[in-house]
Amino acid sequence: MLKRLILPALLLISAAAPGFADDTDAMKSAGATEMARPAGATEESTVKITRGGETIVGTLEMPKGAVKPPVVLLLHGFTGSRDELAIKGTNEGIFSRTARILAERGIASLRIDFTGSGESSGKWEDMTATSEIADGIAAFDWLKTSELVDPTRIHVLGWSLGGLVAAHVAAERPVASATLWAAAADPTYNFAHFIGPEAVEAAIADPDPARVVEMTLPWGIKTKLKTNFFKSLTTVDPVAAITRYKGPLFVIVGTKDIIVTPQPAAGEIFLTYHDGPEKIMILPTDHGFDAVTGPETVDTMAAASLAFIEGK
Repeated sequence: MLKRLILPALLLISAAAPGFADDTDAMKSAGATEMARPAGATEESTVKITRGGETIVGTLEMPKGAVKPPVVLLLHGFTGSRDELAIKGTNEGIFSRTARILAERGIASLRIDFTGSGESSGKWEDMTATSEIADGIAAFDWLKTSELVDPTRIHVLGWSLGGLVAAHVAAERPVASATLWAAAADPTYNFAHFIGPEAVEAAIADPDPARVVEMTLPWGIKTKLKTNFFKSLTTVDPVAAITRYKGPLFVIVGTKDIIVTPQPAAGEIFLTYHDGPEKIMILPTDHGFDAVTGPETVDTMAAASLAFIEGK
C-alpha cells in the first residue's frame, strides 16, 4: 500500500504548492548586513531538563553580559546531536556555529540533544517522532521559566526531522517565530524514499512495536530503530501542525537535497498551509548545506535566519 501511495503523494506535494515569491536575494542581503555588525563575546553553559524519567542535555549559548535576551531553540536532525554535523575547515558543527553567530549579535540559543541522542538519557533505539516532539516542548517550557532569557521572545529553528519537531512545537507553544531548514514535510514518504517503501511498510505493519529494524542510510551509516519509530511517523503531520501556527515562518531549502524531496516543493508546502507572515530561501545546496566543503552556505543560512528572527 505504501509504495502505491508514494508517487501520488509526491505529485500532491508538487501540485499543492503554488509559485511563491523567492525571498532568497532579500534575505541574503539582510543576513550580510547582520554579519557586518561587530561580533560580541559569548558564553556557554550546559543545562539539564527533566521530562518524565528522562534527562535532556543542552547547551545554552548567551551573548556575554546580556540581560534576558531573545532565545532560539535549536532542534537537530535524524541521527544528529546538538552541535550537529562537523563543518570542514572549522572546529564547529552546523548548530554550534549557528549558535555562536546568533550570540555574537545579541541572540541567545539553546541547542539540545533529543533523548536517545548525544549526552541525553535514553536509548537511540527507543526514539520516536513523538518523543522528539515531547523533548522540544519540554525544552521550550524550560526556557519559558528561565530567568536568563526573555520568555516572550522564544524562537524555534529545526533542521530535517528537527524541522518536523519545530513545526509541532510552534503549533503547541507561543513561539515568537519558526524557522525550518530542510524540514521533513511528509515523514513516512521521506523515510520510504531513502530506505525503501517495503522496509517502512513492513515496520509500520509489524504487530511488535519493539522489534528492531536495521537500516543503511543514504550517507552510508547503519543504524537500528524499533518499529515503534516508523509507526510514530504515521501519527505526526508537520504541515497540519503549521496550519495552527499564525506567527512568522521562514523556510530554507536546497535544490540539491536528495533526502527531503522534492525541493523546493517540500518546503513550499509549509507556506501553502501556513497563515501568517512568511519567507522562503531557496539555495543550490544539499541536505547537509555543503558543510563537507566548508562553512559558506551555513553562514548564509545562519545570517539570514538571524535577520528573520530580528524581524528584517
